[in-house]
Amino acid sequence: MGKAAEDEDHVSSGMLDSPTMPTPDLPPIGPSPTPYPDVNAVLQLLVEQVRAILGADLVGLYLYGSLSSGDFDPVSSDIDFVVVTRRALSGDTLVALRAMHARIAASGLPWATKLEGSYIPRTALRRHDPANAHHPSIGVDWDFGIGLHGSDWVIQRHIIREQGVVVCGPPPQMLIDPVTPDALRGSVIDLVLDFWAAQVQGPEPEWLRPRDYQAFAILTMCRALYAVERGEIASKPVAAAWASAALDRRWSSLIERALAWRHDTRPDDMTDMLHFVHYTIERCRQAQAP
Repeated sequence: MGKAAEDEDHVSSGMLDSPTMPTPDLPPIGPSPTPYPDVNAVLQLLVEQVRAILGADLVGLYLYGSLSSGDFDPVSSDIDFVVVTRRALSGDTLVALRAMHARIAASGLPWATKLEGSYIPRTALRRHDPANAHHPSIGVDWDFGIGLHGSDWVIQRHIIREQGVVVCGPPPQMLIDPVTPDALRGSVIDLVLDFWAAQVQGPEPEWLRPRDYQAFAILTMCRALYAVERGEIASKPVAAAWASAALDRRWSSLIERALAWRHDTRPDDMTDMLHFVHYTIERCRQAQAP
């Protein structure tokens, strides 16, 4: 890698990290990006603060997940976002971003504690590279810090490219290479055989006992099976409808319960859910075999 590429991908902890640096050529903030005023309010605060800290190193901010797929649930969804930067971030910039997220979380705004996102330089976002996969992130269940962006980011990149909502910046198709159906299948299979297979080995996983997490697991399995079969990523409702029609009818009532989990007051018996996860794991092993 030459000197120009190194400069493109890395911001030192010196003057380039200053939150007060000049901010020419910043991407403009677009109109309300979602149909939800409270979500837009916290996004407006986020993008204004990010612009102030990153300055000209901000390329764009995009929404993905349920806000881009059309199955956003005001009761249970998060705000999934990615900030694309001109260069990798370090030093004072990371300190400033950590403090910024703490301020937003304490702001009292609805959805202020539901932000889940990453800060990825544009060269790393263009295509998944396991050797360049550690980037700053924050989530509902973890504090701001450097985290591994694993093979599931093949899927996330595809969603951002094809469905991403632009808060500010150029169209995501300009920043991300197309993801092939086979690459999507491979990433989904890896995710199921690595993460989910580990979750259901041994004793029953207690984190999956609550009804909402069981619904999450069941609908995630529907999305995985849909992707393996069709080489496409679908929203949870679309994947659930497909699975109810395409799979053995023994899973239909389980999928219906997952879609209606808020209205299901039966005890949190994980047996059927675990059987469905094991079924999905086996289907993925069969798909991987050739």
